[in-house]
Amino acid sequence: MSKTASPSSVESLFVTRIYRAELAEVVPLNGELAASCRSAAEDDEAGQDWSDEHGYTGYTSYASLDDLSWRFPAVKELTKHIDRHVKGFAKILEWDLGGRKLELDSLWINVLDPGGFHGSHIHPNSVISGTYYVDVPEGASTLRFEDPRLGFMMGSPPKKAKAAREVQPFVPMVPKPGTLLLWESWLRHEVSLNRAETERITISFNYAWR
Repeated sequence: MSKTASPSSVESLFVTRIYRAELAEVVPLNGELAASCRSAAEDDEAGQDWSDEHGYTGYTSYASLDDLSWRFPAVKELTKHIDRHVKGFAKILEWDLGGRKLELDSLWINVLDPGGFHGSHIHPNSVISGTYYVDVPEGASTLRFEDPRLGFMMGSPPKKAKAAREVQPFVPMVPKPGTLLLWESWLRHEVSLNRAETERITISFNYAWR
């Protein structure tokens, strides 16, 4: 009498979602956005000092300017598009916001020089974070996400070289001008070494639940 195998199944649980959109309608603004970012990098002495003190290779307005939408009309227009996509991402995440809203909490410029990178980090005190890519020269940095369970894997064997993307411990995203990436703020990520010959320009942001 032959034996039949018992039925089995595999479920994917606790999914980590990364939202990506190519904002073709915003790309025509990229020239103005790039000029605005470079203008801030030239004029913002506090941001220059913070970048130097914290080893940021290039310039970031992260700790200095909180009025970019007021200063630069193109940035104000960009935030309207970001708002719409953040609302869409929240629906995908199936969040119950109750009587509260997702609000833009902070927004900053990053002008990353050749040879620069940004080490692994998260964004505390926010719920959705993201980046819009203004200028991405050939060879520029990718954004690499880390499996949030990595620290709990202890003695797990390494993944095969050709393992599926969704089970890799680190997953790079290769953006282009006009790419918008969104993720939950607890997700650890890093900006790889900028191997381009020119600077990489992005605008990053955080949304809070209020």
